[in-house]
Amino acid sequence: MIDSMKRPVKKKIAAKQNEGARSGGLRLTTPDLVILSLLAERPMHGYEVNATLENRKIRDWAAVSRPQIYYSLDKLTGLGLIRAIAEDSPSAGPERRVLQTTEQGRQRLADALEGAHWTRSRVHQPFLTWLALSWQARPRAFQKQLEQRRHFLERQLAEEQATLKDVLKEVGHPYHEAVWMLKLVIAQMELELKWLDRIDRETSKRAPARKPHY
Repeated sequence: MIDSMKRPVKKKIAAKQNEGARSGGLRLTTPDLVILSLLAERPMHGYEVNATLENRKIRDWAAVSRPQIYYSLDKLTGLGLIRAIAEDSPSAGPERRVLQTTEQGRQRLADALEGAHWTRSRVHQPFLTWLALSWQARPRAFQKQLEQRRHFLERQLAEEQATLKDVLKEVGHPYHEAVWMLKLVIAQMELELKWLDRIDRETSKRAPARKPHY
């Protein structure tokens, strides 16, 4: 009886182990996927990857730090998902090696982009967390924070609108993923500014819940 109960468990463990072996034993993170995508466009040195992240403002939508770049490059090379096609010296590190995504890397990237979590995950904005807790804030601080949020959004909105113009000039048409992303960001900021205007008008009517939750 005990042995028969153990068999399904052993099968599940073996299946997971086989799955891990097929996937290279390591989960690909967002920095890994971003770098795979960049190197699929064209071969680059490690420092070119960082420069591209800066120039395209990729860190606005994907958190990829400079240390993460080199960690990912080593990891992806070890998994066979990228490879060096040229290097300044046999012992050159990722700063000097010219790297590109392999066919296996393209397949892993395509597989990762089919995951359901991309469409179902929700991001918790710090400002919404603050708003939920703001009933504990002093009245003057509440109004000040609203104004600071408004000024921040207005500055960011102007920057994103300028970036959109530059991107449109670069790609030459509005049917590009970078254009769609920027238009979404701009629309979200414009909507939040209108929402802040409404909160500002309704602040004087703010009141605790009539039926507190217990």
